[in-house]
Amino acid sequence: MVIKMEKKENFGKLLHGGDYNPEQWLDSPEILEKDIAYFKEADINEVSLGIFSWSVLEPVEGEFHFEWMEEIIGKLYENGISTILATPSGARPKWMADKYPEVLRVDEARRRMLYGTRHNHCYTSPVYREKTRIMNRELAKRFGAHPGVIAWHISNEYGGECHCPLCQEEFRKWIKERYQTVERLNHAWATTFWSHRYDSFDQIESPSSIGEPGLHGLNLDWRRFVTDRTMDFIKHEVRAIRDGGSDKPVTINMMYDFRGLNYHKLADVVDFVSWDNYPQWHKKEEILTARDSGMQHDIMRTLRKEPFFLMESCPSATNWQPVSKLKKPGMLHAASMQAIAHGSDSVLYFQLRQSRGSSEKFHGAVIDHYGGDDTRVFEEVREVGESLKNLGEIAGTMPKPQVAVVFDWESRWAMEDAQGPRNAGLFYKETALKSYSAFRNLGLDVDMIDMEQSLEDYRIVAAPMVYMFRAGFEEKVRKFVSGGGKFVLTYWSGIVDETDLCFLGGTPHGLMDVMGLRSTEIDGLYEGEVNSGVPSDGNTLNMARTYACRHLCDLVRLSTAEAVLVYGSDFYKGMPALTKNNFGQGQAYYICADFEQDFYDDFYKKIVEEAKIPLPIEKIPAGVEVTTRASKEAEYVFIQNFNREPVSMELPVGEYQILSGDYDGKIKRFGTVVLKKQL
Repeated sequence: MVIKMEKKENFGKLLHGGDYNPEQWLDSPEILEKDIAYFKEADINEVSLGIFSWSVLEPVEGEFHFEWMEEIIGKLYENGISTILATPSGARPKWMADKYPEVLRVDEARRRMLYGTRHNHCYTSPVYREKTRIMNRELAKRFGAHPGVIAWHISNEYGGECHCPLCQEEFRKWIKERYQTVERLNHAWATTFWSHRYDSFDQIESPSSIGEPGLHGLNLDWRRFVTDRTMDFIKHEVRAIRDGGSDKPVTINMMYDFRGLNYHKLADVVDFVSWDNYPQWHKKEEILTARDSGMQHDIMRTLRKEPFFLMESCPSATNWQPVSKLKKPGMLHAASMQAIAHGSDSVLYFQLRQSRGSSEKFHGAVIDHYGGDDTRVFEEVREVGESLKNLGEIAGTMPKPQVAVVFDWESRWAMEDAQGPRNAGLFYKETALKSYSAFRNLGLDVDMIDMEQSLEDYRIVAAPMVYMFRAGFEEKVRKFVSGGGKFVLTYWSGIVDETDLCFLGGTPHGLMDVMGLRSTEIDGLYEGEVNSGVPSDGNTLNMARTYACRHLCDLVRLSTAEAVLVYGSDFYKGMPALTKNNFGQGQAYYICADFEQDFYDDFYKKIVEEAKIPLPIEKIPAGVEVTTRASKEAEYVFIQNFNREPVSMELPVGEYQILSGDYDGKIKRFGTVVLKKQL
C-alpha cells in the first residue's frame, strides 16, 4: 500500500540539506554539536539519515540500538532541522551474509557473490525480505510519528539484478503469467530461429554469457522482470513501514540516465520522485552540460508530473568520476537553481560531513576534513541556503509545458540490444537531447514522456527513435495529429512490437498514412562519413540551409508527404531527408537522418512559430537557459547564465518583478535571476 502524497504537501518550504552519517562520529560528540551549528549557519533545514546504518542499528541479529538515532533526530528537530529517515536495506550487515548466504546475489554466470559492496542482496530471498521487514517496521514504530521525521527514504539507489535459483523460479512464474502458454512465448520470442524452442516454462533461464545472451525477447522480458522484482521489493519495504504505523510519504532516490530499471514503473509506487545528480561541469561548455542535466531533471519531473526532489548533488568535486573537477565559483549556486527551476523542491547534498575513511573519503562535502565554516565550499552552500529561503514560495509550483519529447525505457532496451543498424553508436539519448535542446533554446519548458503517457496536454510532440511501438502509441499519435497536433518522428521508429518482433507490411507501423511515407532501407554510416540535407525548392517550411547528417540515414518512399530537405550525396542523393505531411487538422514531420544540432534549432523554431506557442522571453542569448514554474497565483521565470562571462540581456522587468538575483542590464557569470508575475 502506498499513500499518495497530495500536491499541496510540499513540506511548506524548499528543502536544503542532504546525506548525514552521524553514526560515523558517535565517538566525537563535540563534532555532532558543531555540525548542528554549521547547519543552521548555512540554512540547512533537512538531513537524510540512516541510509547505511544497519550495522549500527542492529549490530547483532535481533538486537536493536536506536538510542543514538533518537537523540540526533530530537536535537535536529529542536534546532528546526527535519529528517528524511532512510530504510537501511542498501547494504546489509556482515552477520546476515555469514549466517544467511542466500541473501547475497548470484551473477549472470551463476556465481554467488562474496560479502561486500552495496546492493549485493537478492530481492527474492525470503530471509532478506523478512530481515528488511523487521528493521523497517521497528524504525516506523520508533520514529514514524516523530514530528521531526517528514518522510521516508526507501533504501538507496536501487539497481542490479540477481540470477539465483529463487529468482529463476520467480522469473518463470512471471513469464508464465505474461504468456499463459509456451506456444505464445515461442512466437513472441521468435525461438524457432537458431532452433531454440522451449517445451515448457521450466526450461527458461535468465540471460547469461554462459547460456543464452542473444534471444532478444528473453533479454527484454528479463529487464522488465528485474524492474517488477525491484518494484515488488519497494512495495515490501513500504508495507513494513505502514505496518509499523507510519503514513508519512515515501520516496526512492533514482539515478542519472539509469538504464537498468524503468523508472516510470517505480514512480507509481512512491509518493514523490527524487534523484541523485552529478554532472561533470566544466568538461565542456557549461550550457551543454546544463542541457543534459536539465533533460534529466525534466524526466524526473514528468514521471509523476509533480515537483521532484534533488536528493543528492555534490557541493564540490566527486571522487568516483574519471576526474575530480572542482566546481568553479558560482557553479554550485547555478546548478542548484537549475534544479529548482526545472521543478525540484529541494537541493540536497552528498555529503554533509566528509567521511574520514573508505570509499568516499575524498568525495566533496559541505563540511570537509578541515572541519571549519570558513571554506569556499561552505560559503557557496550558505549562499544556496539563503536563496532557497528567499524562494520558499515556489515550493509546490510546476512548469506547464506545451511541448513534449518521448523518451521510453523499454524501447531503448530493445533498440540497444537489436544488433543493427549500428552496433556501436545508436546515440539514442543524444538524439532525444537534440530535440530537447532545440525547445529549450527557445525558452520552452519540456515534458519527457514515455509511450504510456497521454499526448493530449501538448501542442507539439517529438518522438526520436521510437524503435518499439507499444501501449497503443500509434493510435495515440493518430488521434493527436488528426486533432490538430504537430508530431515529429525520426528514423528507426515503429520497427518492432512490444516483444521485439519486427512489424510486417511496412514501417513506421500503423503510421504510414499519418506520416505520408514508408521507410524502405536504413543506411549505417561509418565514423567520419557525412551526408547532408539540402533544402527542396519551394518547401513549405522555407528551410534554406544545408545541414550535415551522420550515423544513420533512412531512405523513404513518399505517398502524400512533401520533401522539405533531400539528401545531398551517395546513391540516395535527392531522396527525402525531412518530410512534412498534413493529416486531419494537424501535421506530421519525419526526420530521416541524424542531423546536427543547428538543424534541430532551425526546424523546431519553424514549427513552434507555426503552432503559435508564446515564448516567455523573445531573445535569449547563447548560453542562457530560461525556465518557468507557475501556480494559480503567480508565474516565475528563471533566467540562468551558464556562460563564463556576464551576458547582456533585456528582461521584461516592467511585466515582472525581480524576486531574486542581480540584474543591471547584464546577468553575471553563472548567475540566476528569478522573475515573478502575479496572475
